[in-house]
Amino acid sequence: MNTWREFWDGAHSIYVSERHKDVHYRDVAEQLAAFVPHPDARVLDHGSGEAIHAGLVAARARELLLCDAAASVRASNATRFAGNPKIKVIGPEDVERLSDASLDLIFANSLVQYLNAAEFDWMLALWRRLLAPGGILIVADVIPPQVGAASDGLALLRYAAAHGFLGAALVGLTRTALSRYWKLRSELGIARYSEPEFLAKLRAAGFSAERLPKNVEHNPARMTFRALPLTN
Repeated sequence: MNTWREFWDGAHSIYVSERHKDVHYRDVAEQLAAFVPHPDARVLDHGSGEAIHAGLVAARARELLLCDAAASVRASNATRFAGNPKIKVIGPEDVERLSDASLDLIFANSLVQYLNAAEFDWMLALWRRLLAPGGILIVADVIPPQVGAASDGLALLRYAAAHGFLGAALVGLTRTALSRYWKLRSELGIARYSEPEFLAKLRAAGFSAERLPKNVEHNPARMTFRALPLTN
């Protein structure tokens, strides 16, 4: 297991309990739903993960595309949402084949840290091509240079205490610390950006951009950005 795609395609312990997974995905889905600009919107959740509460987003949009690089995650999502005609599960290659200016909202949560600089530049160009005029790009959970494992751990414990899975979080943090995740993170690295660096990346790719006051994920030390494609 030498790539992030292989890691997410296999069994892992990132979520410390089923309660954690449920609360996490509901929280993210509720926030993503609030970004949907209108009922006729076509939305891409790029790097969706299991997205178990994606129905909350689909209820606010015309169509929701769930894209994840891990084949096992796509298979699980396809089964889970087989009865929802608004939700379509696609792979990365399918995103590349989408028509220009065909999306009204692109959401990428906890994704860019797993991309190197060249991959991220390529992804920004793809998102810029796919967004319709007036479309919105939300990039969430961007990690600043000074934020590390201690911040992540404390944020998870606070989140767990607020949502009733503190005991599982204490056990889970130890399990995760000993897992393949941290070895892979050391081998492959994690992309970090300061706020000015990330804004500069977005502007260089053809967006106007701002940092939002609140991160979508549970760690308030990480950052969420909203970007709009600039008109030529």
